[in-house]
Amino acid sequence: MSDLPPLRPLTRLRTADFETPSILKATATAGRRLAELKGLATTMPNQDILINTLGVQEAKDSSAIENIVTTHDELFRSSTGADLFASPAAKEVRHYVQALRVGFERVRQAGLLTTTHMVEVQAELEQNEAGLRKLPGTALKDGAGRIVYTPPQDPKAIVALMRDLDRFINDDGLFDADPLIKMAIVHHQFESIHPFYDGNGRTGRIVNVLFLVNKGLLDAPVLYLSRAIVQQKSTYYRLLQAVREGSDAPDAWEGWVLYMLAAVAETATQTLATVTDIKAALLDYKHRIRAAHRFYSQDLINNLFMHPYTKIEFVERDLQVSRLTATKYLDALTSGGFLQKIKVGRSNYYINRALNAILTRAEMVKGAQT
Repeated sequence: MSDLPPLRPLTRLRTADFETPSILKATATAGRRLAELKGLATTMPNQDILINTLGVQEAKDSSAIENIVTTHDELFRSSTGADLFASPAAKEVRHYVQALRVGFERVRQAGLLTTTHMVEVQAELEQNEAGLRKLPGTALKDGAGRIVYTPPQDPKAIVALMRDLDRFINDDGLFDADPLIKMAIVHHQFESIHPFYDGNGRTGRIVNVLFLVNKGLLDAPVLYLSRAIVQQKSTYYRLLQAVREGSDAPDAWEGWVLYMLAAVAETATQTLATVTDIKAALLDYKHRIRAAHRFYSQDLINNLFMHPYTKIEFVERDLQVSRLTATKYLDALTSGGFLQKIKVGRSNYYINRALNAILTRAEMVKGAQT
């Protein structure tokens, strides 16, 4: 199974092969739902709240695909910088969140999505600067240990294919199809080039959302496909392989593109519900805290929803108050039922009850569907 046709440059693909009735119908559905999500996200008073909370969720799901498993509790505590109590898995997930932020900033500043940005994302993920593969030997295996696919081995071929991928992403004149169709193709090509020694899967899933931002389908990285992939992991790998085994067959590409479009539509729908709940909880906290406490401020609300687990140091920094004052605020909100106070080692953490319930409920829904 490893003796497959060589990987072809994307610039040889024909747009007409990807405009079948089924693909166009699925593209319209996914596009509508994504547009709804984009519109709702812009109504949040601070989009960094969504980037942080949904980004942490994505990091957890994406890492789980690579068998890097952690819990919400451990992950959110780790996000406060509590390295002393964080497992290796939680630290890896935190690197994912940082890699996502780095990629978003680079793409937003450059107005492009290039190999250079992907290298920076992978470096943040893996905490190294190995860059593109320069040594042969990388092969992909199935669960039984059999080699099912050997990606390009020659460093020059990898560079050439990545250069071709850059052109395909950034020059819309080369392939004038809907950006959602292009995203599906880009993801497949990236994973098939397998340009890095490690972190290809997670980097590729970050590239998905960076592509959507770059093409204007989203203003911020708030749609993540890892949850859908976790739910249908075997289908994901089967369709990836089907295109590799018959890269010239339109039917193979159609199956893959339809899978990715369905993942976008499903994930956008789920994320719409989550964002709606977060926005409602934020407004509820805002009104009730403002009515009950003179220390209310928008900076305080942002802090509580930026960090599902906050701590005294975060409030000191964000509100520019003393440690004593920050402690009084958090303890008062705990007494009022807004927060739950827990002690880990010598540190106190304050859990946003409403936000944690939303994120935990979303996780339970995912588990029930898997």
